[in-house]
Amino acid sequence: MKHLTLAAGLLAATSVVAETPVLSIYAPDYFTSEWGPGPAIEQAFEATCACDLEFSAGDVLPRLMLEGSSTNADIVIGLNTDVTKKARETGLFAAHGQNNADLDLPIAWADDVFLPFDWAYVSFVYDETRLATAPSGFEDLVNLPEGSKIVIQDPRSSISGLALVLWVKAVYGDQAEAYWARLAPKILTVTKGWSEAYGLFTSGEADVVLSFNTSPAYHIAAESDLTKKAAIFDEGHYAFFELVAKVAGTDQPELADQFMSFVMSDAFQSLIPETNWSYPAAQPASAWPAVFADLPMPDKAIFYDDVTAAQLRDEAIAEWRRALSQ
Repeated sequence: MKHLTLAAGLLAATSVVAETPVLSIYAPDYFTSEWGPGPAIEQAFEATCACDLEFSAGDVLPRLMLEGSSTNADIVIGLNTDVTKKARETGLFAAHGQNNADLDLPIAWADDVFLPFDWAYVSFVYDETRLATAPSGFEDLVNLPEGSKIVIQDPRSSISGLALVLWVKAVYGDQAEAYWARLAPKILTVTKGWSEAYGLFTSGEADVVLSFNTSPAYHIAAESDLTKKAAIFDEGHYAFFELVAKVAGTDQPELADQFMSFVMSDAFQSLIPETNWSYPAAQPASAWPAVFADLPMPDKAIFYDDVTAAQLRDEAIAEWRRALSQ
């Protein structure tokens, strides 16, 4: 009888596990890391959904395009507006179902498929102990003191690097290639990704690094370091939005919709600033931690919709490559 009771208990436990719905979310590596927002988001959502949220980390869009309609993803998080045209053309995404009017962004948001969950301004971050005067525009970068070095990211492999060449294109237009040629002597190196570049900056190898205007918040909050600053440019800054979307072929449509609503909630949004070190997309500045609310911001947001970004991408990268290869 004892064995029968034990067997019945094991069967019941197995049944409960089998019946627990799973929500599969494809996300970039940084998102699911120990220091990223993924673990806290997983815990917070599972507390409300009676489900198992599973993150699958990697290079999101290439993987999704390879898998096509057979993908296991229910949700995709971590795309950005410079690549969403390609993502949209796969036909793999459904409407997000949220009210864009509830977003609090520096631009009006009209996309009903890709929903911003955070944002920041692409910026050059400098160390004021190494650079006495903050650059206030792109021309100031060219005219940095002798020996000053900048680290940037490759636009072919880095989303921040791509944002930079589009930013330069927006400011200089047909003169973008000429600008890159003038800036080239100040560029120490071009890295494949953001983390490599930022590591060179924090180790003292470079005076200025391409990053985001929210990056100094980490140094202030986590290290009590006030020496890292974002240079605010008179020309305005490229606004960078990270996005979440629902996969049309999900086998958990109700759970996916629940997660999309969760993204807009304070429970999700309040986790973003001090895990992803960005502004939350659906909260006013009055709700942000003080370290974020006090960060300097540009007066002007520069932004390309996904169609325009796609049209300019190849030309902007080609101009950058030609100028830096001379």
